[in-house]
Parts: sequence; structure tokens; C-alpha cells
Amino acid sequence: MKKADLIVGIQWGDEGKGKIVDLLAQKYDAVARYQGGHNAGHTIWVDGTKYALHLIPSGVLNPEAINIIGNGVVVSPAALIKEMKQFDKLEGRLFVSESAHMILGFHEEIDQAKERLRGKKAIGTTGRGIGPAYSEKIARAGFRLGELRDIDALVARVLEYFEQNGAIYSAMGIEAPDAAALKAELEGFAASLLPYLANTTQMVWELLKKDQNVLLEGAQGTMLDIDHGTYPYVTSSSTIAAGACIGLGISPKDIGKVTGIVKAYCTRVGNGPFPTEDFGTDGDKLREQGHEFGTTTGRPRRCGWFDAVATKFASRINGCDELAIMKLDVLDGFDEVKVCVGYEVGGEVIDYLPLDLEAATPVYKSFPGWERTEGVREWDALPETARAYLSEIEKLTETKIGMVSTSPDRNDTIIR
Repeated sequence: MKKADLIVGIQWGDEGKGKIVDLLAQKYDAVARYQGGHNAGHTIWVDGTKYALHLIPSGVLNPEAINIIGNGVVVSPAALIKEMKQFDKLEGRLFVSESAHMILGFHEEIDQAKERLRGKKAIGTTGRGIGPAYSEKIARAGFRLGELRDIDALVARVLEYFEQNGAIYSAMGIEAPDAAALKAELEGFAASLLPYLANTTQMVWELLKKDQNVLLEGAQGTMLDIDHGTYPYVTSSSTIAAGACIGLGISPKDIGKVTGIVKAYCTRVGNGPFPTEDFGTDGDKLREQGHEFGTTTGRPRRCGWFDAVATKFASRINGCDELAIMKLDVLDGFDEVKVCVGYEVGGEVIDYLPLDLEAATPVYKSFPGWERTEGVREWDALPETARAYLSEIEKLTETKIGMVSTSPDRNDTIIR
């Protein structure tokens, strides 16, 4: 029986997973998304055309591939329907787990209200309702897509939920939805989405049993994992490779090759520790040359140097067989590039992640820069200093580099 290959983000998200999944999806029969929500944003460039995906797996650009949204994803029906309108003839190509939990309008209101109440301690969420939907799931009070098959029962459940939590939400300025308006909205969701609902766990099992090639796609990045990331400044789901087992209903034995996606530098959106963040002109240059603004929110990303300590940790916890280095060309033109090789904490230099990353000061190793890597498609054609930089990353992270991206275009990728 076939094993499913997996793509996972190694940093704080926004690593460029979309391009690699799109590139690899050309040889896969199915691409399955296993966690997160429409807070994710994958930008893909094909022949000069830009595609921004949030919920639909990146394999949608391969007309022969099946695309699966698993039970571990929280789905905004409104966002999914809007995204589906970009593509023709999705029936038979897109399948959504009937067990996936829904994000409804009031989830976004709750998310935004909680952020306002946190004040200076705000997490920096996208305000898309992901956290509240996952919270309800864990509290056994969530709403699943399969419930769209009985609208009256679903409306009654939503209104009962507000009766039970009305005092809390009223204090936030959130009122219960109007029953008639809610019913009409849910009926619209059902009309659009019911043809796509499926038991996706059984579907993935059957694909693997038939020796089909399946690629698993995560959202966000390892450092945002609810258990292993920079808590509490994390997302609400398990972003690591193990999360694919929960989010699709497969066993660890079903996972084959694991590829970790990592930028040649670091970025982060929202609040939370970021040891290698650069607040000077280098950080500004990285943001400008890398076009570092969120696909989903448009927010400017915090930028800094490559963190080999965090990458080594993330590579180990995900069981990465190889790394794909993205956006190497963004470092073009720098006289010097830096890599964090350790942290100074309490006067001691360590080479592992401490519990409180806020207290960590990066220890850097500097490398000479290079003039141009943009568009290079062969390893030997890279400048010698760029190859030396990448080779050192392999040593520091103890993980080989299998791919290097040198522009947003699908074809500007070095395969080793």
C-alpha cells in the first residue's frame, strides 16, 4: 500500500508551501489539506498569473488531481464558496469532509472581540474565527458541515448555543442571530456545498489502498503549533506533520516522505517572540524585496535572519527527510547574510529552544552575500557564496536541502 507524502511549514507560516505543493502536485493523484482554516494563504504564480488560495488545496491547479479538505480543517462556508468561484468544474475534483467544523459569522465576531479585550496582550490573530471554532470543537459544542443536511435542526442548535452563552457574548456586544436570516444563510451554504461533502477519511484510505499518489498539505508553520510553538502566540491547531494523522484520519504508518518548507530568512505575522527579527534597514529590505505582506490580511510581515536553531528543532519534530529553501533570491544584493546558530539565555549560550523564547538573544554567524540568484534553475549555476550559505544550513539543521526556489514562478526551482 502506498504512503502519503507530506509538506509542512517549518517556521511561523508564510514559508511558500503553496508553490512547492503546486509544483509537486503535477505528479500526484490527490492533494489533501489537514488543518487550519481560511486564515491560511498560499500564493502561487503560474506563467505570470497569481492565484491566492485559502482553503482549497494547492493541487487545484492540476486538472487531473483530486483535492480534499479534511476533518481537521475548520471551514468558513462563505469563504469556501467565494474561493470556489475562481475555478470551473470542481465537482468530482473537490471533496470536503462532512466532519469538518464550520466557522459561522458569529465566530469571527467572537474572535475579534476577544482580541480587543486582550489589548496589548493580543495574539495578533487574523480575526477569521478560527480560534473560536476550534474552541467549540474541543468543548464539544461545534457545528459540522454534515449538519447542513438538516437545516432546521442546525438552526435550533445554533440558537440553543446562544441561549446557553448569551450573557457572555452579550457582554462582548455580540447578539444572537435572527432565526430567519440564519436559516436563509445556511440554506445557501447547503445548496452550494452539499454536492462536495464526503467521508474523506475513507476516501484517503481507498486512494492509498489503490496505490495512488497522495500529497498532504498543512497550513501555517511549526512554530505556530498549539503544543510545540511559541505559546500562547500560536494558532489553534496542530501544524506539525503528526497533525495530518488527526486531521485526515490516517495512521503514522501511512506517512512517507516529509518535506519541510523554510524561507532563506525568517518572517512572522502577528505578535509573539521572534529572536532574529531585524528592526533596521536589513529588515526593511527583506520586506520590500520579499513582498512580505500577508496573502490573507495584507498585513506587513516582521522580517529577520534565518534561525538554524528553530529550524533544526522543527525539522526533528516533523521528521523531515529534506528541506525546501524558498525565496533565496530575496537575499540577492546583500553584502552580508546572517544565520542564528544559538541563543544567549541568562548569560549561557544554548543550541535548543527554551520555554521562553522572548528571553533569548540570537548568536549569529555571518556569511558573505552574492549578487544574483533570481531565476537560477541549477545548483552549480548558483554563486559560490550562495552554495556555501545553503551548505552551512544543511550542517546546522542536520537536514539535507532537496529543493531551492529562486523566484515565485513554478519553474524557477532547483531540484537536487
